[in-house]
Amino acid sequence: MAKVIHEREKCIGCGACTGVCSDFFEMGDDGKSMLKGAVQKGENFELELKDAGCCKEAEAVCPVHCIHVK
Repeated sequence: MAKVIHEREKCIGCGACTGVCSDFFEMGDDGKSMLKGAVQKGENFELELKDAGCCKEAEAVCPVHCIHVK
C-alpha cells in the first residue's frame, strides 16, 4: 500500500505533476493541482493506493516538494 499526501496550500500551480502523472493529478479551477479522488485531512489531501505508480514521479518533479509518497 502507498499513501500519497498533497500539501495543496504549498502548490504553485506549475503543472509538473499533471505532466508526468495525469492519472492522479489534474489542475483545479484555482490554478493549483489536485490529487484525484483524495480525501482532505486537515490542510492536506490524502489518497491510499495499492501501487503509487506515477505518483513517485510527480513527487520527484514537484519544485516545492508538496507531494509525498509513503
